[in-house]
Amino acid sequence: MGKDRRWGVILDAGSSGTRLHIYQWKDPEKAIHSASKEELRSLPKLVTEKKWTRKIRPGISTFGDKPEDVGPDHLKKLIEHALKYIPEDKIQDTPIFLMATAGMRLLPQPKQTALTRHVCSYLRQNTQFSLPDCDLHIQVIKGETEGLYGWIASNYLLGGFDRPSDHQHGKGHHTYGFLDMGGASAQIAFAPNATETKKHADDLKLLRLRTLDGSPAEYKVFTATWLGFGVNQARDAYVHKLEELYTPSKSAELPDPCMPKALRTTLDGDPVRETKPTKPTLIGTGKFEECLKLTYPLLGKDKPCPDSPCLINGQHVPAIDFDVNHFIGVSEYWHTTHGVFGGKNDEAYDFATYQKRVKDYCSQDWDDILSKLDDDEKNEVKNAQEACFKASWLINVLHEGIGIPRVGIEPLPEFNVSHGTIEHAKSKGFLDPFQPVDKIDKIEVSWTLGKMVLYAAGQVPPMSGDDRYPVGFGSNVAGTPPDFQFAGSSWRPLGEGKSNGTSWDSESEDFLEKAKSKSTPGLFAFLFIIIILAYLFRKKDRRMRLYSKISSLFRQPRRFGSPRKGASRGLSGLTSKLFGRSSTSYDRVMEEGEANQFELGDVESDNEYSDSSEGSRYGGGGGSVGSRASGLATPKLNLERFDSMMMPSSSSGSAIDRSGLVVRTESRERLVPNLQMLNAGRRSRAGSPTRLKSPLMSPLQGT
Repeated sequence: MGKDRRWGVILDAGSSGTRLHIYQWKDPEKAIHSASKEELRSLPKLVTEKKWTRKIRPGISTFGDKPEDVGPDHLKKLIEHALKYIPEDKIQDTPIFLMATAGMRLLPQPKQTALTRHVCSYLRQNTQFSLPDCDLHIQVIKGETEGLYGWIASNYLLGGFDRPSDHQHGKGHHTYGFLDMGGASAQIAFAPNATETKKHADDLKLLRLRTLDGSPAEYKVFTATWLGFGVNQARDAYVHKLEELYTPSKSAELPDPCMPKALRTTLDGDPVRETKPTKPTLIGTGKFEECLKLTYPLLGKDKPCPDSPCLINGQHVPAIDFDVNHFIGVSEYWHTTHGVFGGKNDEAYDFATYQKRVKDYCSQDWDDILSKLDDDEKNEVKNAQEACFKASWLINVLHEGIGIPRVGIEPLPEFNVSHGTIEHAKSKGFLDPFQPVDKIDKIEVSWTLGKMVLYAAGQVPPMSGDDRYPVGFGSNVAGTPPDFQFAGSSWRPLGEGKSNGTSWDSESEDFLEKAKSKSTPGLFAFLFIIIILAYLFRKKDRRMRLYSKISSLFRQPRRFGSPRKGASRGLSGLTSKLFGRSSTSYDRVMEEGEANQFELGDVESDNEYSDSSEGSRYGGGGGSVGSRASGLATPKLNLERFDSMMMPSSSSGSAIDRSGLVVRTESRERLVPNLQMLNAGRRSRAGSPTRLKSPLMSPLQGT
């Protein structure tokens, strides 16, 4: 399986670690060949598996001072993991990307350049993955690009691209907004409503995809990033604010309302167990309302806004119409709402419910929280320490920064759909202003998926070979903008490079894939069809050999020297029983007497063994071994030649079987030459002094 599959590898080099992602999809030519009308209007279908993903720590940015070690000490483990799953014969055609995000953006430019060069050099020297362009495949991507890839991934999985009619939010809008928050940065991406799109056309990105039928699909998307607004960077800024607020001495304790009561840590977040610490420490007070007030100023809402409107830190963002713009949030938006505070079974985000959970948790004594945790799970303890600050930061970013309505407190927009429809959609969060997600249809929502969807779409041949609308993104101008970033893939015309043998391989894969989802009887039915197709697609000579082999399986063992039973044996016998005889029947004609009473004298054979019968070396059935046997010797016949001599070209079979015996057909006129031979045999048996020598035979050789 997988002969017509494509693979892609992408390394997400984040601030806390690097994560490997492997994706697989059908070769576009193969997908087009077997696609339904609905599928032809869709993007290529990508799949991934949990075991194909692996993350290692720390982040790649920690190699800024020793870039030569990034390959053997960091990338090697991830490459070895990828090679476990990608077929060896596919590696050279598998693209590999390493795209670094916020952690690398914080490094000085010279260190970024040194790291990316060493990454590319290591991958080229130590792997056979496709890496034709280092600048395209190995890069530190902008936050806006990361947000755009995330927007692609979200709408791809939710169906906003392929099934727009199922996702109408009103005003002709059918896509979802995307929110992402990591350790160092946060992103937003969405398609504004029609009014805002026209008003802020110069602020939007033109994204161009291509469906399987070759049609271009264009979207105009706004995307922005806030570097330093990820949870870890925000926490650092918050602690610095506490230092300024309390001006601590070396042994001072700084009250921290964003930590559970009585929790003590260093300014870096390490637990402190000494009763009299020698360095400034933080001590939790568990006052969540106060925590919200202290984290709010970090949003930078008071910063100048040179291009109105703005959201966070003076960053321009077109006005968000929450009647049609429904956002999903990934990464910290998911972990912070569905981790420590529970809510794993929540179908939709509810602000009132979530805030109550946070307040109840953060007001607990730290020892009570710690008693419920596994001491051996360091990550679990660390997450519990940081949960209250993260929850406070998320709430402020969502509702004070971006302006998402507080579900459970503020009224939601009215939707012009039936009550049943709205309840169903709300249960999945589709009509809520915000819904945190981790996976959709068992696939993790990651910006890396968006990048690979773009790459796969670039392999689809454009309609009629017209490549005026390449796959990629750039400034929102007509045609192909000067800053257009191509998908990095190439397409080939349909049918190019197609071999004679691929048709059967493609068909069989289709059947087997469909059979996987069927019941056991369905699976057997599909397998039977595959066998039939395999038989039909083989060349004629191979098909006949296959027929002979299968036929031999149905034959009953014949006693040595006994006559053959013609149509009753092998597949021909089976088909006769199932479907009846064919229009022309061939029966052995036995006149009076046994076969050993017939005799052909002075017969010579060109070969020691005849190719027509198991017992031919010994003469006719039941005869004794010898150079001249009293019985019917088996002649070597050129059947094609004999047929052409003795029968009209329209005959459907030879008038003599491979043992040299006369057979009967429906047309008796065709038997005249054969009857003459038979009568000659009778005269010989009756004592005629002259034996008939067959002109088609030579004497048998003695053994």
